[in-house]
Amino acid sequence: MRFLKPRSLMGQMLLAVALALLLVQGIGAFLVYRAQSARFEQAVFQGAAFRLVMHARGGLAASSRPGFPGPRGRRGGFRAELTETSPLRDGEIRDTRAEAELARILMDQGISASEIVVTHRALADDPYALKRALRREAMFGPSDRPIIGRLLVAGLKTAPNANWLVTRVRAPPLQRELIFPLLVQTLLIYLVLVGAVALILRRITRPLAQLTGRVERFGVTQDTTQQVEPIGPDDVRRLIVAHNAMETRISALLDEKDVMLGAIGHDLKTPLAALRVRIESVTDETERAKMASTIEDIVRTLDDILSLARVGRSSEPRERTELSALVAAIVEEYEDIGDAIALGTASRIALELRPTWLRRALRNLIDNALRYGQRATVSLELRGESAVIRIDDEGPGIPEERIASMMEPFIRGEPSRNSETGGSGLGLALARAIADQHGGSLTLSNRFAPDGSIAGLTARFEIPVT
Repeated sequence: MRFLKPRSLMGQMLLAVALALLLVQGIGAFLVYRAQSARFEQAVFQGAAFRLVMHARGGLAASSRPGFPGPRGRRGGFRAELTETSPLRDGEIRDTRAEAELARILMDQGISASEIVVTHRALADDPYALKRALRREAMFGPSDRPIIGRLLVAGLKTAPNANWLVTRVRAPPLQRELIFPLLVQTLLIYLVLVGAVALILRRITRPLAQLTGRVERFGVTQDTTQQVEPIGPDDVRRLIVAHNAMETRISALLDEKDVMLGAIGHDLKTPLAALRVRIESVTDETERAKMASTIEDIVRTLDDILSLARVGRSSEPRERTELSALVAAIVEEYEDIGDAIALGTASRIALELRPTWLRRALRNLIDNALRYGQRATVSLELRGESAVIRIDDEGPGIPEERIASMMEPFIRGEPSRNSETGGSGLGLALARAIADQHGGSLTLSNRFAPDGSIAGLTARFEIPVT
């Protein structure tokens, strides 16, 4: 039932207009039906009153012979009759409102009434009316009105010991006369109003949809070409113009940042390279090793900072890559140098990604797992619409209150996670940025042993496959 829960602005607006129109039209149809029903009911009642008045004045009520026929009505009507018993049957309900109205009319016409009975019944349940209808069809041929419908039966007793004067009036087919016009009216209103609203909404939502697609593309590529042309109402045009100007400013700032970072990297790496050459003249091997290690740490930190700053504007195109082969190759590299790492389940998954950046993210996560957990297990599986790479270690884990902050730049683990091993605090931040670059996510969570103690940390690197 997706059409009852539309997600788009146009679908929700059209559904709201359709429901509001249905409610208003339903109320209007109910009121019209009530008014028309009352009018038809009044016409039927007036016909019965007229027959009783005419028959009573013609002396029919004074006759003492039951079944005495009254004056013939119009063709298709029913004669009045005299009966000794009340026309009301067991189980039938009296129409007290109609009885009071009939008494008032008879009084206005100077006809006294000892007792009045008004009820409603189906034509097929009235033997007299059914017999008369069948006789008319036999004499005059089939009527244009079928032998179905309802009757209003009215009985008048002018004196306590007098016979009942009974008349019957056939109710018109109200539903058939009202439903069709109401349906046609409702259909026309729906076509005109909903069609007009749909045209207006299309003029608004079409440029909004184009702007949404443009925002999504710019978030991935930061490319200012192929901007959205301002179309639609003035408000939407102003929004598109403002967005295009914002894109241009953002792109200019990012370009300036890249130029600045490139200059900083060049200016810093050049003296660091010179320092590498100069420390070779240091005769103390211990001091020379410390100085070389310090320089390597500075270079590594500088590379991480530049990578983190540039990951959002990567120039590397996406390639169709077998993810399981990429993960297995990275694990094999660590196995070749003797690290305690194992490859778990690895489902075959092929998708578009940036292999160089993904290798950088996985190496950062595996390095953390080996540094703090001594052992690492890497697995790959397909979960719904995402490829999930898990890196499990056997370390002390991270306090729950610090897990979220650990993926912020320059945040390192507490001393219990062996901070002496070094690190700039950018590995997890860079891995998360690369996951965001691919439209995925990076999450950290502790694993617990059966006794409730922490058994290690799990890093989940998710990439959408579509």
